[in-house]
Parts: sequence; C-alpha cells; structure tokens
Amino acid sequence: MTILSSDRLAVAKEPRRRGFRRSRRFTPRTSFWTPVTVISFGVIAAWILAALLAPVIAPYDPLETSGPFLDAPSAAHWMGTDDLGRDVLSRVIYGAQLSLPLALAIVVFSLLVGGTVGLAAGYFGKAADNLLMRVADLVLAFPQIILAMAVAAAFGPSVGNAVLALVIVSWPLYARIIRSSVLSVREQEYVFSGRLLGSTTLKSIVKDVIPNSAGPALVMATIELGNAILMLAALSFLGLGPRPPAAEWGAMIALGSQNLGNWWISLFPGLAILTIVMAFNLLGDAVQDYLDPRSRNARKR
Repeated sequence: MTILSSDRLAVAKEPRRRGFRRSRRFTPRTSFWTPVTVISFGVIAAWILAALLAPVIAPYDPLETSGPFLDAPSAAHWMGTDDLGRDVLSRVIYGAQLSLPLALAIVVFSLLVGGTVGLAAGYFGKAADNLLMRVADLVLAFPQIILAMAVAAAFGPSVGNAVLALVIVSWPLYARIIRSSVLSVREQEYVFSGRLLGSTTLKSIVKDVIPNSAGPALVMATIELGNAILMLAALSFLGLGPRPPAAEWGAMIALGSQNLGNWWISLFPGLAILTIVMAFNLLGDAVQDYLDPRSRNARKR
C-alpha cells in the first residue's frame, strides 16, 4: 500500500477544496424580486394610487349622468357609459376605493378571529383543540360562496353585512394554518426554555409562539386579499353587497349582464377584478417561495 507524503496529500486534496468553494460560491439563492413579483407589485400599487387619487384622476363624477345612455367607448368616454349615462371609467376608478379597503378589512378581521382560534387550539391542548377545530370543520363543510350568500341574505344586503358574511366563512382557513404552525412551534426547545425560566403563558405566546408561527398565515392573507375581492364582487353581483348607486365592480358586472349587447359595461370592471386578483395571487406565491423554498422545488418537480 502506497503512503502519500504530507505534501502530496495536500496537493491531492486541493482540487476537492477548490471545487467545494466553487460550488458554494455559485449556488443560486432565492430572490424575492423576480419579474413576476415586480409586475404584481406594480399592478397593486397602480390600483392603490387609483383609489387614493380617484377624485383627481377620474374624469367625471361616478354617480352623475355625464353623457348619452349606453354610449360606446369614445374619446369623451374611454370606457363608454352605462344605462344611466354614467362614465364607466370613473366608476371603475372609484370602485377601487370600495373594493380594496373592504377586502383588507375582511382579511384583517378573518386573520384576527382565525388566528386567535388557531392559537388557542394549538397551544392549550386536546380539549380546546377538539372543540375549536370541530367548529371550524362545521363552517368548512359548506361551500364558501353558498354560506356567504346565506349569511348576507339573513342579515340583509349592505356593505357591513357582506363583510361580516365573508369574515364568517373565511376565519377557519387561518385557524387551520395557525394551529398547524403552533403545534410544531410549541414543541421547540426555546419554548420549553422560556417556560422553565419563568415566562408566563401570555409572554410565551407573544414572545415565542406568535413570531415563529405567523409566516404561513401572512402568506395566506396575501393570497386571500384577491379572493376577498372576488367574493365581495360575487355577493355584489347577486345583489347582496353594497347597494346602488355605489360604484362597485361586482354590481357593475351585474348591470352589464342585463345589457349583453353593450359589452363595455361589464368588460372593464371584470378586467379590473382580473388584474388585481391575479396580482395578489402571484404576490402570495412569491412570498411563499421566498419564505419556504421547498414549496418552489416541489412545484418544479
């Protein structure tokens, strides 16, 4: 058996060390700012600016007659007018003032309710887990839109009741996700160490559990913003959302469905919903890939 000297052994190992350094140097890293993410941010930012600057950029008052009835798109009215002579472009712009804040309110309240339920179910043991998750299962047993329609119809059509209905059908999604995260986090050593050092239950939850289990819920909240806009438009389309003459995208599509020959009345609010919902969904996927690269690799396979 040949025994290598120390110099030869060093030379023999050198290519391996170089190759190892080279492989680490060129290992691709996950970047959040992909072209899709930038475009999604741009679309969302454009709609937010449109909502904030609606009184400045909207060419007409969205509630007043500004031209001929059912006028096709023209230089005076870029998106045409509806059956009351109201400018469709102005109503689409003002619709962002209604849809975006309401969607944000739906997601925030759903996250608060579902987060509290999921945190209690995952942290306090089997009895609380069984009780709270059975309630969540009961809500999830019904299709979202059907249950939201029933709740909104029971309370009466209005903005507040539509938001309440969508919160009622949405909170179990957050409860499920946060419960799963809390179940894994509460078994970690740093949680036990904090309790052994004298941390109270509330301090342990606030300091150790919530910060380390909130990531999946934030990803879900980003995606659900688009879903909230879509569900709100669906309720408005059925006459269970904001009441006329409010400029709301779903109600505008419903009006266009009554005038099928005048395609512009429903086309442009439909495109508004399409762009903002796709932007939020793509942004949610990007956030998920950035926080959990394993999900990206799974989709590639």
